[in-house]
Parts: sequence; structure tokens; C-alpha cells
Amino acid sequence: MSDNETGTETAEERRQRGLAKMSEVYGWDFADGPGAFFAATADHLFADIWSRPGLTVRDRRLLLIGALTAQGLFDVAEIQIGSALRNEELTEDQLREIALFLTHYVGWASGAKLDSMVGSVIAAERKNKRA
Repeated sequence: MSDNETGTETAEERRQRGLAKMSEVYGWDFADGPGAFFAATADHLFADIWSRPGLTVRDRRLLLIGALTAQGLFDVAEIQIGSALRNEELTEDQLREIALFLTHYVGWASGAKLDSMVGSVIAAERKNKRA
């Protein structure tokens, strides 16, 4: 049984667990941040929700990409897609397939925008790898 399960985890340990999960999900290091919003993000969303058993980070990312696309939140979807590529959770072909699949559920215009954005992220990631 972990400290979290027994309720003995300190606030600082929870924060560190959240920051570690944020770093895992996004593929870059996160430093502690100020304010209640950052605290809810690190301590609850990442230390608790993203860390729950039952779904992998990849599973959660797939769900999130679909939800963000359905809401037209392409700027946030772009971050998720870039992280999925860098973390090798999804391939370029899989991301293209996701865009095609979602097009039929979120509408052609949103799907086309997602596909275009996927292409831009792929091109940027390829350029970064060459640099």
C-alpha cells in the first residue's frame, strides 16, 4: 500500500508526484508554480487523475485529443499531439488516422483543421530532430 493510499503523503510529496507526472505526460521538466490554479493542476489533475490506474497515459491522451477537437480547442490539442509524438505514444500515421476518424464525428471543418495542425506538428518535430 502506498503512502497516498494510507493518507500519509505530505502536500509536498503530492506536489512532487504531480510535477513528475506532468513531466512524463508532456516530455519536458516542470517546475513548481504559484497560485491556486497551478496547485489544482499539479496536485489534483496530474497527481491524482492522470496517475489513476486503469488507463495509460496514451489512453488518456487519445481521449483528450478527441475531447479537445470536439470543443475546437486546437491550440491545446496541438500541445497534446506534439507530446504524443515526442513521447513516442503515437506515430505520424496514427495521428493522421485520428484526424480522419474524428472528422466523421466532429465535422469536416474541425477534422480538416485538426489534420492540418497534425501536419504542422509533424513537420516541426521532424525539423527539431534534424537540428
